[in-house]
Amino acid sequence: MTAIPTFTGDAHPYSGGDPYADYRTADFPFTQYANLADRQLGAGVVAANDEFFAERENLLVPGRAEFDPEHFGHKGKIMDGWETRRRRGASAGHPWPTAEDHDWALVRLGAPGVVRGIVVDTAHFRGNYPQAVSVEGTSFPGSPSPDDLLADDVKWTPLVPRTPVGGHAANGFTVSVEQRVTHLRVNQHPDGGIARLRVYGEVVPDPRWLAALGTFDVVALEHGGQVEDASDRFYSPATNTIQPGRSRKMDDGWETRRRRDQGNDWISYRLTAQSQIRSLEIDTAYLKGNSAGWASVSVKDGEDGEWREILPRTRLQPDTNHRFVLASPAVGTHARVDIFPDGGISRLRLFGSPTEAGAARLTTRHRELS
Repeated sequence: MTAIPTFTGDAHPYSGGDPYADYRTADFPFTQYANLADRQLGAGVVAANDEFFAERENLLVPGRAEFDPEHFGHKGKIMDGWETRRRRGASAGHPWPTAEDHDWALVRLGAPGVVRGIVVDTAHFRGNYPQAVSVEGTSFPGSPSPDDLLADDVKWTPLVPRTPVGGHAANGFTVSVEQRVTHLRVNQHPDGGIARLRVYGEVVPDPRWLAALGTFDVVALEHGGQVEDASDRFYSPATNTIQPGRSRKMDDGWETRRRRDQGNDWISYRLTAQSQIRSLEIDTAYLKGNSAGWASVSVKDGEDGEWREILPRTRLQPDTNHRFVLASPAVGTHARVDIFPDGGISRLRLFGSPTEAGAARLTTRHRELS
């Protein structure tokens, strides 16, 4: 684990100036991966030993934390984050008196996977942020209760050791633990507040579940698909195109800036495993005056394979889900969607199933990381 330097300042906590004046986010190298703690994937904060000032669920709210200097309640300043009371000795009276020197929250990841980086964001917590944080992970089958996770026989693996953090800052940590994780225990030492938690990593699906599904979306994030690169991420991330469900608003898809040259925009993906693709969808939901004009889809088999077009350049309609059945299955490990000339799509779906070799690779990787 390597801590990435944070950026803090000393602005007055309730000043009337720019609330982001001393807040900086860095381009962390691990943010190329998906956020495994995304509510869209099904993540949740299932328990916390204390949430006196601000609820634990705020940790996973999408978007940056907001700040209203005049927002007070009967308990004190209302913060957009998770904030505990000031510690005064042992945690007497807390529902789970297991930690006597720090506060904690249990987080269920939306998709199990290998964590590559974590951001503990203390935005707007200036005089009330924790002195240090630590994060642990475990792999627990099924749908455990908080009491199940807190049992003495559960093995927690350190992902981020106890490390000092800055207030009103994006505190980033790279993680190098090669282990499949389903739940996290986020600790703040000794107490205080955290605005947001982001957990970046690679999804590692259960191969038994995928085998039971038979035909499924082999590029979907929840099934282990991943964006490898994109020509443009100006308005929104390319990973949006493989999120669960249909897009709910314009920025829930992928949109590029306007091109002023003769090129085109594209996204390349790594599939769940080597798969046979039988049909596909390209959705432009909520993209009306800015949807892509045309699109094509290609696949390749292996890192050094050659791209083969499985959907030729095809006219797209705005705010429409387009469906295509392939004349014959296409085998590949990677896919690419090209849009012409620019604009956006909201979702790409590639329906198929792993080949025998792909299914074996999924099983081996799941076993190695469990």
